[in-house]
Amino acid sequence: MPELPEVEAWRRSLDERLRGATIASAGPAHIATLKTFDPPLGSLEGLTITGVERRGKRFLVPLEGEDLVVLVHLMSAGRLKLVEPGGKRPGQPAFRLGLEDGGELVLTETGRKKRAGVWLLTREGAEAENAHLGPEADAIGEVELAATLRAESRRLHSFLRDQRALAGIGRAWANEILHTARLSPYALSGELSAVEVTRLHEAIRSELARGLALREGGAPDSKVYRVHKRLGEPCHVCGTPLAQVDFEEHTIFYCPECQTGGRVLKDRRMSRLLR
Repeated sequence: MPELPEVEAWRRSLDERLRGATIASAGPAHIATLKTFDPPLGSLEGLTITGVERRGKRFLVPLEGEDLVVLVHLMSAGRLKLVEPGGKRPGQPAFRLGLEDGGELVLTETGRKKRAGVWLLTREGAEAENAHLGPEADAIGEVELAATLRAESRRLHSFLRDQRALAGIGRAWANEILHTARLSPYALSGELSAVEVTRLHEAIRSELARGLALREGGAPDSKVYRVHKRLGEPCHVCGTPLAQVDFEEHTIFYCPECQTGGRVLKDRRMSRLLR
């Protein structure tokens, strides 16, 4: 799933290319992808894109001279691709914007389940759609983070993935951040010491910055992730084989030595939960 580093890298690339571009056509859009019907997509034609913004994992594309914003949420399998004039177009796009210069902005989504979404909203409507999101994960201060952690005691991995608490982090970067912070995925947010809060805050900033720099450089997952999806590989810090905990919707990857004092975490299918 694209998270803050990936989405921000895309945003910067798209902003450079799309700022000032004029929309020649809008659509087609998959019936499950387009979440709004009024105003119609045709109202975008002839409008100029003023840039590409980001809120959490979502893209915002405002239009010049109109109180309109195209909001795009990729979910797990959505991908945005900029097809240059004369380039090869994807066969079945979930959504497309044709540009006056012949280029296209195309949203594709693999798999049968169409979860990615596109909204055409007013600026006020876009703000309302994003109102539930918490502060940007890469910008939150340590004091605010500490208050948010203590507002509701919950397991750290779940906390980091909750977009209402912090916007932008998902499964992969939660794994990377907690390893860098040397904290158990099962540690309770309300029980962290001041030193642990500082470590977590520093890890959030440093890992998201590292990920963004690598993604902007075109690095693949194998070069970006040091913990995520590396079951059994040696920890890059201590050499201990990395472990995992499986859930129905996600998998936690961690180092037993660096994060849990040598204890192996159990999931419901294996045994009782350990923290």
